[in-house]
Amino acid sequence: MTLHKILKYLAIVIGVIGLILLGRIIAAGDDAIKASADMQVSHLDPFMYIAYIILLATVVLVAIFVIVGLFRGNIKTTLIAIGSFIAIIVIAYALSDGTEKVLKDGTTLSASGDHWVGAGLIVFYILAGIAILSMVFSGIRKLAK
Repeated sequence: MTLHKILKYLAIVIGVIGLILLGRIIAAGDDAIKASADMQVSHLDPFMYIAYIILLATVVLVAIFVIVGLFRGNIKTTLIAIGSFIAIIVIAYALSDGTEKVLKDGTTLSASGDHWVGAGLIVFYILAGIAILSMVFSGIRKLAK
């Protein structure tokens, strides 16, 4: 049997288990689950464990295929792309400022946390701008040909 068939059957089995667990949750009802800690443990925990297993399997498979792809492909271009991304993060962190803020719920966001949030937004804007410019440039090149 090929790996594709094994993974397909495994996905079907996990999907059926997930549907059965979801059916148990729906049959119990929201109010009953909220009211009883035992119901939360018996109904929600197995569903969450399935989700954790799927997440773990996905992360492991992605890591394996990325590492295999790195060694099969051109590692120089991969390292250049990673370095460029790190450079964008450093630039965004340098451009952002951080001040302690009080949030709507009364908790406080630290200056460091605010600094990283600002840096994340700037990284998003830079990458979005690069993506838009690359699409425009690609469209112009296609029109020129």
